[in-house]
Amino acid sequence: MKMLRFRSPSIRSLDQEVLCTIRLLDDSEISCSIQRDTKGQFLLDHVCNHYNLLERDYFGIRYVDPEKQRHWLEPNKPVVRQMKSAHQPYTMCFRVKFYPHEPMKIKEELTRYLLYLQLKRDIYHGRLLCPFAEAAYLGACIIQAELGDYDPEEHPSDYIRDFKLFPKQSLKLERKIMEIHKNELRGQCTSFAELNMLQRAHSLETYGVDPHPCKDFTGSTAFLGFTATGFVVFQGNKRIHLLKWADVSKLKFEGKTFYVIGIQKEKKLVLTFHTSTPAACKHLWKCGVENQAFYKCAKSSQIKTVSSSNIFFKGSRFRYSGRVAKEVIEASSKIKREPPEVRRAQFGQSRSFNSLSHKNLIMNMEPLVPALPSTNEYEETAADHAVVAVKDSVLLSPLEPSATPPDAEQLSTERGNDLQPSRVSMETSNHRPHMPKAEDEVEEDDEASGPLTISELVYSPCASMLPTPVDDSQGGVDLLFSSPVQSPARMLRELHADPDIQAQLEAERQRDQAYERTRLAARSRMGGVLTSSLRLLSSNERVNACMLSVARFVAVVMGVLLVTVPTLLLLLESDIDVSFLHEIRQTPEFEQFHFEYYCPLRRWILCRISMAMENLWSD
Repeated sequence: MKMLRFRSPSIRSLDQEVLCTIRLLDDSEISCSIQRDTKGQFLLDHVCNHYNLLERDYFGIRYVDPEKQRHWLEPNKPVVRQMKSAHQPYTMCFRVKFYPHEPMKIKEELTRYLLYLQLKRDIYHGRLLCPFAEAAYLGACIIQAELGDYDPEEHPSDYIRDFKLFPKQSLKLERKIMEIHKNELRGQCTSFAELNMLQRAHSLETYGVDPHPCKDFTGSTAFLGFTATGFVVFQGNKRIHLLKWADVSKLKFEGKTFYVIGIQKEKKLVLTFHTSTPAACKHLWKCGVENQAFYKCAKSSQIKTVSSSNIFFKGSRFRYSGRVAKEVIEASSKIKREPPEVRRAQFGQSRSFNSLSHKNLIMNMEPLVPALPSTNEYEETAADHAVVAVKDSVLLSPLEPSATPPDAEQLSTERGNDLQPSRVSMETSNHRPHMPKAEDEVEEDDEASGPLTISELVYSPCASMLPTPVDDSQGGVDLLFSSPVQSPARMLRELHADPDIQAQLEAERQRDQAYERTRLAARSRMGGVLTSSLRLLSSNERVNACMLSVARFVAVVMGVLLVTVPTLLLLLESDIDVSFLHEIRQTPEFEQFHFEYYCPLRRWILCRISMAMENLWSD
């Protein structure tokens, strides 16, 4: 008789390897094989070891699901479980997740170079929007870092045209970049030019913003973002909201609606936004929770598990697992090793537009096709010295609707045609000293109270690079929402204008009045019915026996819980090494319970016992 050997399907599935391809910031790729239970931290460590990178807390790995929704790979969860139904091999991207508040505090040149590559991508895809003068200076720093000093023998008169630095790159902008590159940046080495670019970029309002497209309660398109300073909202060419992390009390979402609850000018502020899908809303909420924990908390032990709802056991629960910004800066200051070699890629190898020849893009790869709108902005005009007034954006007010909603809805379509570049004095802007953001707190407080113009152009990042990507050929962000939110003022006008709706409202009003009269009449009879029902229940012995059995069952259940729960807590807090107890101890919920409730309770009990013992000994 032949012996049959059975193998568990779960064990067999763990032996299967999965191929992962990770695209780096210079568009090169590295691959590795993982097991089905490998967690996301392994891939992040694999990429950092490839770079020999120590300051790795600023970075993360991003992937796109089959619904084209972007996600950050969570380090404590298995990769296969997060990728779900994505096609193999898995393709992900290594990107900057948390932008350093002060790039000068980065210890190693390698880390600064990777941040420089990320900012180049942000500029090229329109995420790092800046005024014309700042754009020219940033472009000149990039050219200086990539090409070195200007050499008339090597560089022709139009050498900037070969490099695509901005999504809307006009001849005027190229001329200004060449002027700065020739005259102001001569003699700067590659690393110094990169650092100079980081210093100028980090002072911009859109630095570190991962724009999330949303609709406000009036139906106007806005872009939400999270920076080292706090929560920001961009609409048109203005930053209309800046809520610092110290003033943000809660972030939550329900379905497609995202709420930001905070305090502004000593008053409670509730901002409401609507996303295109529930998945996009949840991703927005998780990004907000992670950024708030990273930039606001002083220690990682202060990070708490956050719930998306006020109701217990409802909604999503999430906790950022990692070091915070202050801990990362302290760890960077303690690095003592020989600086690792920085292998810089050639300019042509690290540009996104050169990778467009690769036609076989994988479904879950981060798209690299930039949206290139018409170059009406940044074009040279006959009246070059004329300044065109920029229309004011409509404020996102959570309390009162806009007085003229149609104007707000037409604003986004009018800006694209009406905006022209204003003349900027480069002699003053390029030589002015750059002060850190911390020294401009008074100015920031004033700017937070009102809208702040960030550029001559409308903030319109490349649609394919948004956390919820859309196709520009199908209308872009404006058609992202299948059911756009209508303006409250428009809805009221439609109600008053339609006679059929008015008739229905009148009929409902009459029914409500009739129901109220019936309810008041029935309330007088309800007292007598209740008293008679109580007499009937007390006289029926069968009903009394049933109620008694239910009470006994509830008492037994409560007694079991009172015995089981403390016993389980004692086992968890003991040193008994059992597999299921070990798994429970590693959950963030148990760690939060241990540090916030169990330890203070234990200290209080021991204190009381010691006081009682001292009183006994003294007697």
